[in-house]
Amino acid sequence: MRRSAGLLLFRRTDEGLQVLLGHMGGPFFARRDRGAWTVPKGEYEADEPAWEAARREFREELGVPPPAGDGALPLGEVRQSGGKLVTVWALEADLDPAAITPGTFVMEWPPRSGRTQEFPELDRVAWFSLDRAREVIVTAQTAFLDRLAEHSA
Repeated sequence: MRRSAGLLLFRRTDEGLQVLLGHMGGPFFARRDRGAWTVPKGEYEADEPAWEAARREFREELGVPPPAGDGALPLGEVRQSGGKLVTVWALEADLDPAAITPGTFVMEWPPRSGRTQEFPELDRVAWFSLDRAREVIVTAQTAFLDRLAEHSA
């Protein structure tokens, strides 16, 4: 079974809670908005603790160190439509999206061309209100937004 772990940053504003999401990089998501935004996360092996993987993947995906882990709020797990089990923690912190230097991945593109290209893991990072985040995040991950809202009420 494939597993991912991630950190969902949140901040409190005059307009309410905001969460930091990343737009998935690569050609499949380039023209999509709805369902193309995600919690910064990544896969890990069964012998790595999920919390450590979440912190490692945050650094790999965003190119900046994760905030200190004090006060991390476990948001549990969800199973995405492809079967991947995703575990997420929420951390209250502020981060300037302009400070992000995303990690990259290589894939064959165009398909069956024999050529490979490098793409950013996340091509954009932005703060969203919870309502707007629900409109654009990967469907299964809306559960994390709901759990965060419950804990912050």
